[in-house]
Amino acid sequence: MSYINKEIVDFTVQAYVDGEFKTVSKQDVLGKWSVFFFYPADFTFVCPTELEDLANKYEEFKKVGCEIYSVSCDTHFVHKAWHDVSKTIKKIQYPMLADPTGVLARGFDVMIEESGLAERGSFIVNPEGKIVAYEVIAGNVGRNADELFRRVQASQFVAEHGDEVCPAKWQPGAETLKPSLDLVGLL
Repeated sequence: MSYINKEIVDFTVQAYVDGEFKTVSKQDVLGKWSVFFFYPADFTFVCPTELEDLANKYEEFKKVGCEIYSVSCDTHFVHKAWHDVSKTIKKIQYPMLADPTGVLARGFDVMIEESGLAERGSFIVNPEGKIVAYEVIAGNVGRNADELFRRVQASQFVAEHGDEVCPAKWQPGAETLKPSLDLVGLL
């Protein structure tokens, strides 16, 4: 089942961001590009490497108008505790969403029911609140913020230039393709 063009669930959760607890809802997400970056749990092994990678690229995401929301099934209190004790996690400036009831993990279909944890899922959401790209991978494999950023830029480009598509390894400024019957070999 594909989640492309699926509208994200209505939600209201607590977040740890900028040294404070804040409420984040679907309404806060609408109107801008977003990445929901699910990971299994705080105080684990692969997760901090991914979150640091995103933290190091966060300014670039913001420059293209995209907010990052990291999400685990931990509480906002656990996010704060992790932030307080980890040099790596202290680098995070983006909102860390708390999902202890699993409303987001279930809404994005990444909940591992047996353990109460989320799979490693990355979802790019457009300003209308619809998923335009996603990947879900095994818990023991880390993701790459550079590739996720490239996908955000490509998603933004095709949203703006609907008659063009981005080929493999496309980067902003590179040549795009304009689909035609000739390109698909039908003529």
